[in-house]
This record gives sequence, C-alpha cells and structure tokens, in this order.
Amino acid sequence: MDYFLELFLGGLTRGSIYALIALGYTMVYGIIELINFAHGEIYMIGAFTALIVISVLTMMGMNALAIVVIAGLVAVIYSSAYGYTVEKIAYKPLRNAPRLSALISAIGMSLFLQNYVLLAQTSDFLPFPNIIPDFEFMEPYAHIISSAEVVILITTTIVMILLSILIKFTKIGKAMRATSQDKDMARLVGIDVDRVISVTFIFGSATAAIGGVLIAAHIGMINFYIGFIAGIKAFVAAVLGGIGSIPGAVLGSFVLGWTESFATGYVSSDYEDVFAFIFLVLILIFRPAGILGRTEKHKV
Repeated sequence: MDYFLELFLGGLTRGSIYALIALGYTMVYGIIELINFAHGEIYMIGAFTALIVISVLTMMGMNALAIVVIAGLVAVIYSSAYGYTVEKIAYKPLRNAPRLSALISAIGMSLFLQNYVLLAQTSDFLPFPNIIPDFEFMEPYAHIISSAEVVILITTTIVMILLSILIKFTKIGKAMRATSQDKDMARLVGIDVDRVISVTFIFGSATAAIGGVLIAAHIGMINFYIGFIAGIKAFVAAVLGGIGSIPGAVLGSFVLGWTESFATGYVSSDYEDVFAFIFLVLILIFRPAGILGRTEKHKV
C-alpha cells in the first residue's frame, strides 16, 4: 500500500508541474488558437534565472528564505518579460497570417531560445541547489513523499486558486474570457484585444517559471534542453484534457502524471513516455476533443 501511495503522490507531483506549464499552452490557445511551442523554453529560462540569482545571493551571504523568495520573484518577472517579448516579436506580426506561418514562427522561436541559452550558459547539466528545506513533521512520511513534493503540491494549489480568482472575478479576467469567445465582438465593446493577448502570455509565462524553479529544486539538475521535454509533456497534457480548457489542462496534467508514475513503478521506467503517448492516442481516438474539451461545429 505504501508503494502505491508513493507512486500516486509522485504522479500528483509530476502532474502539478505539467499543469503549471500546460496552463500557458491552453490559455494562449483559448484566446488566439495558437500553440506556443516556445513555452517550454520560458519554463527553462525561469529555472536558469533562479539558479543565477541564487548563486549571486548566496555569495552575498543572504538569508536562505530571502534567497528563495527573491529568486522566485526574479524568475517570474524575467520569464514573464520573455513571454511578452516573444508574443510581440514572433506572433503579433502574424496575427492575421495563415496558422501555418504562426506555427513555424513558434517552432523557430523555440529553437532560437534553446540555442541562445546553450551559448549563454553551457550544454552540460548544472547542479541546482536544494532551496527547499526538509520539514521535521515530514520525517515519518519521508519514504512516501518528500518535503519538496509537498511544497510543489501546495504551491501549485495556490497558483491554481489565484489564477481561477483572477479569471473569474477580475476585470482583466473577464476581458480574457470575452476575447476567447469572440475577438471581434470584444473589440466592439471596447476591449483592447492586443493588450489582453499580451497579458495572457505574461500570466502563462509566470506559471511556467514557477514550475521551472520548483522542478529544478526538486531534481537538483538543469540544462538548456529541459524546456523542450517538459514543454512537449505539458502540451500532451493540455491536449489530453481538452486544449483551450483550463480545468481540462489541470485534469490532463494529473492524468498524464499518474500514467507515467504507475507505468514507471509497475512496468519499467524505460517505457514511461511510451505509455503516456499511447494513453493520449487512445483518448483522442475515442474523444478527439479531449477529456473536458467540446467539439466545435463550424458552419459551411
């Protein structure tokens, strides 16, 4: 039973990280119907930014808690700035272009950011300091779940709640929902659609950066390629749950996390990606719109 619980909680932790990244995919797609393939690299840049900030503040002898808070904030701000810039450079000029043009631009931006970090840093794996302390009250349960996993689950829950409040009850959240439903009508009622799209990229990049810092602290290693793998997994999770649906992105992320965790634990770690994609194919065969997605009808 302990082993099953360990796999369950491990899958929940994986799913939490996937959810933080998948939210960016699904928010952007819900508004402009674009798959931002550079989103995984924003996640990676957040992790590298935190590493640099932690290294500098540690040399300055700053308090451990202050280091964690400042590194997290800087990573979120820096990654959000990157997300905003990517939207302005790579996607806004192609707003009215064929979808294939925007897709190619997204892939190109992903490759550009990968190689930019490769040249600016290194191709080797870099150690990421353990910034999450071990809690004493967790010691009896350390064989099932670690303190880092608890912090990841709590942080993800808080982010989800705050994002839900923002989308449902704030002015910008209502503007995002209106833009998602009908951009032309949103413009007619005075909504600045371009601003809403930019803000969506900023929020999505912020959640990805949080995920990048958390998973880097948990694993203890980063390199320039981690964004591609995590981005693909999060994209799969978003499609699995129903691309464009925020609850669907969260549910799809947890389903993917549990699938990988149980496949690793009961079959083999060599096949965790295989089982994840097989599960995706089966879902798309029997429910093409995803678990919570809705099939759209287009008039001809």
